[in-house]
Amino acid sequence: MIAGNVEEQRSMLSFLAFIGTSIIVIVTPGPDTATTIRSTLLAGRTGGICTAAGIALGQTVWALATSVGLAALLVASAPLFLTIKYLGAAYLIYLGIYALYEALWPPEQGSGIAVENHSHSRVSPWIAFRQGLISDLSNPKMAVFFTSLLPQFAPMGGSTFATLLALGIVFAVMTFLWLAFYAAAIHKVRGALQRPTVRRLVEGVTGIVLIALGLRIATEQR
Repeated sequence: MIAGNVEEQRSMLSFLAFIGTSIIVIVTPGPDTATTIRSTLLAGRTGGICTAAGIALGQTVWALATSVGLAALLVASAPLFLTIKYLGAAYLIYLGIYALYEALWPPEQGSGIAVENHSHSRVSPWIAFRQGLISDLSNPKMAVFFTSLLPQFAPMGGSTFATLLALGIVFAVMTFLWLAFYAAAIHKVRGALQRPTVRRLVEGVTGIVLIALGLRIATEQR
């Protein structure tokens, strides 16, 4: 009985440590944050939440791949890892260039309302969701992250598959909640950010950040 209680306490402490580590990782700005911000600016809170949902689904896929060992094979395969790495970097750079293009050459000149309506027509909820999903699935660093993080907090004994998948899903849910909150916060000030000059500035800064993140992913070592 005592041994069982000790094991339960260890499992609880390990889970709490996982939650704490996950919070630090999730709130640290990165490609997911930048993509969510841009979707929110273009399509409002719904767009940002849809992007967050796509990112969370991508993380769930990575968690499943980690649970069955596929993510470890990806990390071990240099050609496959580099292929996904460069595809992911290219996608972020593409989004960044597109944002810069719209900052320098806005699609519509006129009132803020016209620009806002045009933005909604360009980014549907499905497109926002797809951008989040592709952005996360095309980032091989997620494979490295999940294969290195999740096993550290998996308790001894029990089903390793179920445990790793459960931890990955918890991480994905936490990510979704944080990014959805982020989208709601950005949406609150979206009216001011939709002013033509401010919007172009934010679009330009977001584009530069996305390009920088893409270049960093492409050039950094494992």
